[in-house]
Amino acid sequence: MTTDAAYLVREATTGDVAAMLDLFPRLASFDLPPARVPEHLWIHDEKLLKSWALGNEDSCLVHVAVDADGNLLGLVMTTLRPELLSHAPSAHLEAIVVSEDAQGKGIGGALVEATEAAAKARGALSITLHVFERNKRARKIYARAGYEEELIRCTKKLT
Repeated sequence: MTTDAAYLVREATTGDVAAMLDLFPRLASFDLPPARVPEHLWIHDEKLLKSWALGNEDSCLVHVAVDADGNLLGLVMTTLRPELLSHAPSAHLEAIVVSEDAQGKGIGGALVEATEAAAKARGALSITLHVFERNKRARKIYARAGYEEELIRCTKKLT
């Protein structure tokens, strides 16, 4: 649990789910590539969160940031899974999102720290994530947190 005078980062509960789902559209609040549909950025995360809320996702770690009144400011979801190439114990940051009003207050960084600590405590030796090249704000947060950009994914429409 991480605390700041303005917010608290804690493990999520099922009571947080509705507010978390409301934040998911913010995952597409950057200059999306033209061929991308915003909803595609969170449909998998929505399914994962709902399954977690039902108790079906033991490998899913979910944390939230809340203000003093308990209002949701942000969330992070991470799954424990083998590293892509080495297959060593690892984790993958599935989604991180901060409300528009809470943006720029260090909440994204605090959520990253919380999920890293939880993943490490569960045996992960590394953590990965995917980020769109155009999502400059998120890439800055990850760079400050020590993430190295490693792979480049290329796409081409065949239709």
